Amino acid sequence: MAEKLPEEVLALIFRHLPLRDRATAARVCKAWAAAATSSAVWYDTTISCDYEQEGMFPLYLCNCLDYIHNLRLKYEPSKKTSRRSATELLTALASHATRLQGLRLECCGEKPLFDSGRDVLDAVQTVCRNACKLHHLDLRRLPFTLDDELVLQVARGCPELRSIFLDNHTLVDSVRPSAVLELLEACPHLRALGLHLASLSASVLQVLAAPDRAPFKLLALRCSCRDDAHASPVPDESWAALRCRHPGLAVELELEPVMPAESVTRILQPAVPVAALRLDLSGDTVDSVYFAAHHYAATLRVLEVRASASPKLDAALQELAARCSGLHEIHCFCVVKPSVLAAFRAHCPRLRSYTLKLKREPHPWLPTLVQ
Repeated sequence: MAEKLPEEVLALIFRHLPLRDRATAARVCKAWAAAATSSAVWYDTTISCDYEQEGMFPLYLCNCLDYIHNLRLKYEPSKKTSRRSATELLTALASHATRLQGLRLECCGEKPLFDSGRDVLDAVQTVCRNACKLHHLDLRRLPFTLDDELVLQVARGCPELRSIFLDNHTLVDSVRPSAVLELLEACPHLRALGLHLASLSASVLQVLAAPDRAPFKLLALRCSCRDDAHASPVPDESWAALRCRHPGLAVELELEPVMPAESVTRILQPAVPVAALRLDLSGDTVDSVYFAAHHYAATLRVLEVRASASPKLDAALQELAARCSGLHEIHCFCVVKPSVLAAFRAHCPRLRSYTLKLKREPHPWLPTLVQ
């Protein structure tokens, strides 16, 4: 019966198989080989270098690289074989990258050594040198230090870029605002940008607010290293000009434990149209929740809080619920009082999911979906 299935149906089946199983299917017969190597199978592809058989890549995948338009590559940098496979794949992809539209890299497993990502980052640069039609580049899940050299290579090689996310977990932010400016000048169609706060400047917002700029939708800012903690705030006038030029702009702001209290006060600016706020602070979180309730009520859609349970936090969350009626998600990773849950249910009619636990439960805590 399998031999009678049309190629289109086989392709729909094969696209859900891991790489090694696609290779097996391609060796069954001519009909399966044609389906397993068709563009429908490879257009959106996820490859995990940790699970694929070592040595298979050069023999089978080379014939299919031209069909890959969007690649999600997962690997474990602490394992040499996984890292080598990822590097080999990216290097080979570079010579077939003219059709590539999306590239997303994800590290999993144990935390790698500080300097273990140079080989992969060099391979990414090689891909971007030839990916003239690349629209989306997502490096948020790479725990390595990204630098100006990478950003400038993207600017030179990927003029059609629509989104780029450089807001990854790292101890050092080595992407200077000047490199971001060159990226924006070279990529006029950019609609979404993810950065560390230290990479942002008033000049960057000024370029984004230019009259001839394409509509800009998302600015994701991560504050997770010392450079971010010492970054100078962007003037309110720059934010006001950006909001006027792009009224639909959403800002995602993530603050991590390295941020001291004085930095948090400086980072949370009333003029910023914060749509998603993630607070994982080592100090007091209550004041930040109150600030969001009073200044981001019109724009806030997602709030995530990682803090210790306290009556003060419960009170702050209840006030936020009363003020932020447009909230879509609230996730609090500590036990709250029943009155907190009742407040969000009563005042937030657009709520789609929430994590509000009334008693301790085994982790991970899963969100509740609102019907």
